[in-house]
Amino acid sequence: MKNKFKKNAVGCLFAIILISFTIHCTAQGNKQSNEKIVRTVYTAYEKKDWNMLKSVLADGFTFSSPVDVPPIDVKKYKEKCWPNCDNIKKFEIDKLMVDGNNAFVTYHCWTINGKVLCNTEYFSLKDGKIKGLVCFFGPGIGFPDNKEK
Repeated sequence: MKNKFKKNAVGCLFAIILISFTIHCTAQGNKQSNEKIVRTVYTAYEKKDWNMLKSVLADGFTFSSPVDVPPIDVKKYKEKCWPNCDNIKKFEIDKLMVDGNNAFVTYHCWTINGKVLCNTEYFSLKDGKIKGLVCFFGPGIGFPDNKEK
């Protein structure tokens, strides 16, 4: 009886460890996948590839910023924000933090004119796509086609 109990206890302990490891690996996999999806946005802007960007945007995608309240849909985003890609030379991601289906990114962006801007963006993701993006403009020029500075 004791041996049978020990066998069952060891089996249960092994199952608990295996389940915990599987959950941890799944969470890590989702985190890495969501990080890759977020990075795709910046790569698409650098490469001026709308199809690359569109491939990671969910149906019902919305964008907002201090100048886009209420949020705009993907059609308006393409009209208003996408042309900025022509002014972008490169992004340098300073910090990318993923927590489940949420991500925050702080970056520096260099324009083709040599100007630098620093922004923070919040992403909400669902089913491997970006459902929402909120951009918080930093000091300076704010966005690549800003003519004020």
